[in-house]
Amino acid sequence: MAHKVKMLGTGNAFLPNGRLHSHVLIDDKHLVDAPPTALIGLRKNGITVDKIETIFITHLHGDHVFGLPFLFLERQYISDRQNNSPLKIIAAPGAKERITNLCNLAYPGSLENFLTRITWIEETTGKTEDGWSWERFRVHHDDSVDPFGYRFESPDGASVVHSGDSGPCDTLYQAIERSQLGVVEMGLPEWVDSEHHHKPSDIQKLSEMYPSTKFVITHTYIDDKDSKFPKITETEFPNHPSNVHHASDGDEFIWENGHWK
Repeated sequence: MAHKVKMLGTGNAFLPNGRLHSHVLIDDKHLVDAPPTALIGLRKNGITVDKIETIFITHLHGDHVFGLPFLFLERQYISDRQNNSPLKIIAAPGAKERITNLCNLAYPGSLENFLTRITWIEETTGKTEDGWSWERFRVHHDDSVDPFGYRFESPDGASVVHSGDSGPCDTLYQAIERSQLGVVEMGLPEWVDSEHHHKPSDIQKLSEMYPSTKFVITHTYIDDKDSKFPKITETEFPNHPSNVHHASDGDEFIWENGHWK
């Protein structure tokens, strides 16, 4: 069976030229994060909002969840007016209340009924309707926004890790060790003093630790290679190892015959 991981957006919070905020779509129905640019990310790739069955929330920073009110509003009034498409949100305890407050702030009174129809799942492990097993694990980021990563595995053996926003940490690397595809953020250049994101040297070390894993870099601070505009932060890409792909919006990775391509 073929599976698909689609990079709907690959930029960090500052939206480098040519990039939407980082968010990923698995098999056209499972969304990892819902940034402010999620609606346009889906539209640009021909995915209607009512086709999304599951939204996995990595953490509660605005560039990862502030698109939820727009997705909910669109779903309620345009793509799923009859409420025929169930929606599950996978998130840590406490996220439901904060996301509800966000929706009430964005559209007071408009989303109350819709919010009651969502199935909220706070467990650390579970399974999607189409068989993907998932697990949520704590990562190294700003603790005030409950940062987590996810590992997914399909019945036919495909496995994917999504780092969320995270600096180097054992929990993430243990999940990567068991996986063939790692979607990992590289949110900061080398000169920024922070341990809460991966930097180019961290990606270098990670690729050497797990040479059989295919790494996809997202949440990047670097403008897209095809941008024609003056640079935001940086336009030069690191010299990544052969098992590292610095993704652009729209890139997709297909699981066929036991390999990610």
